Amino acid sequence: MHCSECEAHVNDLFRKNLKHLIQVKSSHLKKQSILSSDIVLKEEDIKKALEGSGYRILGIEYHNGKKDTLSYRIALRFHHEEN
Repeated sequence: MHCSECEAHVNDLFRKNLKHLIQVKSSHLKKQSILSSDIVLKEEDIKKALEGSGYRILGIEYHNGKKDTLSYRIALRFHHEEN
């Protein structure tokens, strides 16, 4: 991700392609997105959400949500493939 427009594009891809997504926040400065979901998302579904976009996930880190919620947080690191 290079700019705020890239952040919006990545966020839109996740919202469009992932069911059960509660919140998504992306940062081009950190080259990372944080996904919150009411279920544990499968790694293959997360990668598939970005398929064909030029973005490649470099790492996935799962964090259980707070004890009183059903949300799960996932931190993703990105690299954009230049054509």
